[in-house]
Amino acid sequence: MSLPAAPLVEIFSSLQGEGIFVGCRQIFLRLAGCNLQCSYCDTFHDIPQYCRCQADPVRGDFRLIPNPLTVQEVVKRVKALSPHLHHSLSLTGGEPLLHATFLAELLPRLPKTREGIYLETNGTLPEQLEPLLPYVDTIAMDIKLPSTAGIRPAWEEHRRFLQLASCRRVFVKLIVDHESREEEIEEALRIIRSAGDIPLVLQPVTAGGKLRAGPAKLFAWQARALEVLSDVRVIPQVHKWLGCP
Repeated sequence: MSLPAAPLVEIFSSLQGEGIFVGCRQIFLRLAGCNLQCSYCDTFHDIPQYCRCQADPVRGDFRLIPNPLTVQEVVKRVKALSPHLHHSLSLTGGEPLLHATFLAELLPRLPKTREGIYLETNGTLPEQLEPLLPYVDTIAMDIKLPSTAGIRPAWEEHRRFLQLASCRRVFVKLIVDHESREEEIEEALRIIRSAGDIPLVLQPVTAGGKLRAGPAKLFAWQARALEVLSDVRVIPQVHKWLGCP
């Protein structure tokens, strides 16, 4: 029986530019496709004909591999990037959990990094998360504010997802800008606190090299969040300032 395949956008080594592991070296598996269309998203949504695969962890040369990639092909490309030198392997997208069946076959076969598998997710697909939990070490989960993302509310999906994710090392990213509504931030805080004292990152949207939320609002939101959570950080997308992919 052949193993499943999935469309990937790229496989490469770089620095993590978001969340609590900013600056850590990761191998990124960027899977194609997403179930949301957030207004601030800068990710390629179409299924590409080829996946860009970095040839080694230092040089910038890439090879184009036809999509979809098999489990064996992905394992081969990851091994070429010296996984033992990396903090973790980041599953990102798009939304990687759209490919849960593929990931269930891939993750047990991947070579080890120092801190295992790091899942970046929009936190709206709890059913797809559950069977993958034995293979995932860290979960970076977004809570989408409708006023900021321009999408329908997903509060119940976020709540169920975070309850499941809380059995792993998890933190929440809240993407904010000058249009973010106070009542939505309050709902996000209720969801987080209901699952435990989980670290929160307030991540201001970056557009045209500028943050779309000023210091006064960021400080006020952080102060409010610190009334119910013990670890609240304001961290922009650092990789954009460094010129990393």
